[in-house]
Amino acid sequence: MDRSITSSCFQCNAPSETQRFGGNFAKTLSKGTTVAFYGDLGSGKTTCIKSIVSYLTNLHTEEILSPTFNFVNEYDGVYHFDLYRMNNYEEFLQRGFDEYLLSGSICLIEWAERIEGFLPKNRIKLRFKMIDETTRLISIEP
Repeated sequence: MDRSITSSCFQCNAPSETQRFGGNFAKTLSKGTTVAFYGDLGSGKTTCIKSIVSYLTNLHTEEILSPTFNFVNEYDGVYHFDLYRMNNYEEFLQRGFDEYLLSGSICLIEWAERIEGFLPKNRIKLRFKMIDETTRLISIEP
């Protein structure tokens, strides 16, 4: 990872660097934190989340699956949402997912723009941008 870009923007030149970023970022998280992930398909969001969950739970990244069809997976008090197939925050509320955000657990939300109007104001935003086939820029917005 090249930290020389800025203090809140990181360049990852390979998936292994995105994984390392995720593990390091996980060290900064505390209970009750919501992290909103933004970026195009294939930009590294799931790779990063798997590393975060792995660090926080001691699971291997191969054991961590994206909840693409069921929207949320729980890993020992860490919730991983994948809202790609969700239409809006009303659907999020109808499914009772708002309770997860109030649970005091760490919530990691891919495709957070789907529920932008409902996200906690004190969330952390991670934005992923594909530069080329292997290079990603990750910016952190507190």
